[in-house]
Amino acid sequence: MTTKKGAAAIALAWWRHVVIRWWSCKCKCKCQWKLKLLLFLSVALTLYALFTFHSTHSPPDISFSSSSSSSLSPSRHRLLRLQFDGVPKIAFLFLARRNLPLDFLWDSFFENADVANFSIYVHSAPGFVFNESTSRSAFFRDRQLKNSIQVGWGESSMIQAERLLFDAALEDPANQRFILLSDSCVPLYNFSFIYNYVMASPKSFVDSFLDKKENRYNSKMSPVIPKEKWRKGSQWITLVRSHAEVIVDDEVILSAFKKFCKRRPPVDAKKGKLNIKLQKQHNCIPDEHYVQTLLAMSDLEGELERRTLTYTVWNQSATKMENKGWHPFTFNFANAGPKQIKEIKDINHVYYETEFRTEWCRSNSALVPCFLFSRKFSQGAAMRLLSDGVVGHADTSEV
Repeated sequence: MTTKKGAAAIALAWWRHVVIRWWSCKCKCKCQWKLKLLLFLSVALTLYALFTFHSTHSPPDISFSSSSSSSLSPSRHRLLRLQFDGVPKIAFLFLARRNLPLDFLWDSFFENADVANFSIYVHSAPGFVFNESTSRSAFFRDRQLKNSIQVGWGESSMIQAERLLFDAALEDPANQRFILLSDSCVPLYNFSFIYNYVMASPKSFVDSFLDKKENRYNSKMSPVIPKEKWRKGSQWITLVRSHAEVIVDDEVILSAFKKFCKRRPPVDAKKGKLNIKLQKQHNCIPDEHYVQTLLAMSDLEGELERRTLTYTVWNQSATKMENKGWHPFTFNFANAGPKQIKEIKDINHVYYETEFRTEWCRSNSALVPCFLFSRKFSQGAAMRLLSDGVVGHADTSEV
């Protein structure tokens, strides 16, 4: 292959030859046709040299490599976004331990929707398959990721699983919104209401605030993540496509989280006095900080509705973190009635104590319900939502 220096040298030598030939033939008419041929070849050779120079100076094609083993690169993701022109879809991304115990409720939810308006992706335990024997809903069958990983609560594997879901969903250019849900999440409205609500906003919905109380920031992160960019928030997010790309493309912030954001081991009576030493370790829960911090580091907070669309009630043991830790309250059949659901739907603002900030939930300047989903719901609670027609009408005797 000719190098740029070689091509330039050849072109220069050729031009010298042309000048000499022109000087010797300038007064001889019979040489004119030779001069024209030489000039033509000279121009062609010069263009070739310029082309070679340009190709050797072109920026390299840097492909994104992650544990997802996806063939898509960042540029490919962006290309799909730019080329898309059609009906936008919402990608529903489910993080499941194994199966989806509330699939019967979601089946009713999707049954009342146009299949052209949504897609479904499930990250479950490696090897678990959604089929007729493991799922009561045809909507979830064969929707599991083929490259899922084993996930541990409070570990970086949780955010890696999220990235796998976003990466898989980005392969479909029609997916323009991405909603991350747990296996205990339920919808509080029908599909049409949720679709119109999410699509009406050009922003992502990401619960994000300053972490001033729990001191989960590790100073060892400072070369990569300055403390003023450290954020905390709910894991359950709704993203526009460009922000989903930011998450999938990232390697730098993820690497820092893997090294310096780790959950402190829980108290174990069998370990005796060793617990005293273990409890002095730095404590950090990656999935409560990663997306929020990454978007802050990317200077994208101005493109966010800094609130989550998923309602969660935290139990009273939150004040005794060393003993029990934070755990979301579980709704059952008795406390998932119309009155309780209406109370959730009536919430139109969220107050963030660490920032003295009130986040009003608006759409086109009008107040709207803050929450479209809720967790954690038991099967009994989900059954009640179904019988009350919250997400659509269905015959509960078939469940």
